[in-house]
Amino acid sequence: MTTSRPMLSDDKRSPAVAEAMAGFHRDVVDQVRTAVERDPVVVVGMAQNPFVKRVRNALTEAGVQFTYLEYGSYFGMWKQRLAIKMWSGWPTFPQVFVRGVLIGGFDDTTKALADGSLKKLLG
Repeated sequence: MTTSRPMLSDDKRSPAVAEAMAGFHRDVVDQVRTAVERDPVVVVGMAQNPFVKRVRNALTEAGVQFTYLEYGSYFGMWKQRLAIKMWSGWPTFPQVFVRGVLIGGFDDTTKALADGSLKKLLG
C-alpha cells in the first residue's frame, strides 16, 4: 500500500499563492520535466554532493546512459533546487528518473541496479 504525503489542498491556497507556486522557477522545473519526459534515464543533481557523484559513477559502471542536469552547489541555486523538490516531492539530491518514474536517490538507484529492477524498467 502506498500512502501519499499530506499536502495542503488546492482549496486552502489563495489564488495569489497558487500563482506564485506555479511560477516559482518555472523555467528550471520545465527543463527537468522535459528531460524526464524525453530521456530514458535522468539524474538531477548538484555540484559538491558526493551522492550525486556516486550515483553517476554507479550508472556509468553499469553501462547505463543518462542525462545529467546540475543545479548549483551548496553555495548557490538553492531556490532552483527547492523548485525541483516541490515539483518531484523528493527531499534530496540526486533525483534519479527512469522512463519518467522517480526511483529515488543514490541508495534506491544502487539497489535497483543490484536487483535488476532498473534494467527491467528500461526494457
